[in-house]
Amino acid sequence: MKDYIFFDLDGTLTDSQEGILNSLRISLALFGINLTDDEMRVFIGPPLKESFSKTMRFSPEQTEKAVAAFHEYYESKGLFENRVYDGIPAVLELLKNAGKHLAVATSKPEILAVRILEHFELAHYFDFICGSNIDETRSDKAEVIAYTMQKCGLTKKDADRIIMTGDRRNDIDGAHKNGIQAAAVLYGYGNQEEFLNAGADYIIKTAEELGTFLKNS
Repeated sequence: MKDYIFFDLDGTLTDSQEGILNSLRISLALFGINLTDDEMRVFIGPPLKESFSKTMRFSPEQTEKAVAAFHEYYESKGLFENRVYDGIPAVLELLKNAGKHLAVATSKPEILAVRILEHFELAHYFDFICGSNIDETRSDKAEVIAYTMQKCGLTKKDADRIIMTGDRRNDIDGAHKNGIQAAAVLYGYGNQEEFLNAGADYIIKTAEELGTFLKNS
């Protein structure tokens, strides 16, 4: 039985696209770069530094400048340009009532994840809200999941008691690196091909289906 359920945040619990894209526009404008919304969506999910350095091929200095500009806007305004996915509060309520232990495992800085979940009155559903450090260290998803396991008092011997729920390949990869199964949701920012290529253990279409699946897993 999976009695511990880890959730990604962006694209799994909340639709954070508007605030992230607005923050990215400001960052990229510093370098004279103007991308479409579709082109920028690849930034949603993976660690921010990784996206700037690998996707945009920024130098370390450019990456630091871009991350700083992103956070300046995001922390003051962008994090609340966001909405909870329809059905998610009911899913969390269902799982808590079923005796499941819930935790958030996000590459977003932990302090910001807490602010978002408190703002949307979801924080009380979770035993722990775990994320990266504010300087973007511990942002690799495998590291975040390992940290979340530690906070929950779990070890790799408990891997069969845990399932990770997310919407991007890094959620799946991070779970598998910790020996944990991964459920991928199609209502977020990933897609069927991405999940199949990553070897997702389960692919879920809707929040309602997710609640039923996790309750019975």
